[in-house]
This record gives sequence, C-alpha cells and structure tokens, in this order.
Amino acid sequence: MEKIKITQVRSIIDRPRRQKDTMKALGLRKINHSVVKEASPQILGMVNKIKHLVTVENA
Repeated sequence: MEKIKITQVRSIIDRPRRQKDTMKALGLRKINHSVVKEASPQILGMVNKIKHLVTVENA
C-alpha cells in the first residue's frame, strides 16, 4: 500500500473531543509533528474528519 505523511498544522485547542481523539489516534501531538501511515481506508477516513487541522502528502 501507499504511505502518506500527515502533519499537524493547526492547534486542537477549542476543538470537539472527537477531533482531539482522532488526532491522538493518528499519533499527532503538537503543531508541525508528522507521522507516516499506510493509506488504508480507515486512516484516510480519519484524515478526512480532521482535514482542516492537518496537511497530507505522499511519503
């Protein structure tokens, strides 16, 4: 499978609990922190829910 690099670019302060939990599940902790994940349907769905807080690029 293809890998994607997910980088947090916006703060999770004042965000709903569900978005905070999604960020934590992806392994993102603070602004400019990046993780590399497999581009599975589950990961892509999580990224879609927080797309306004992260940037995504091919790894």
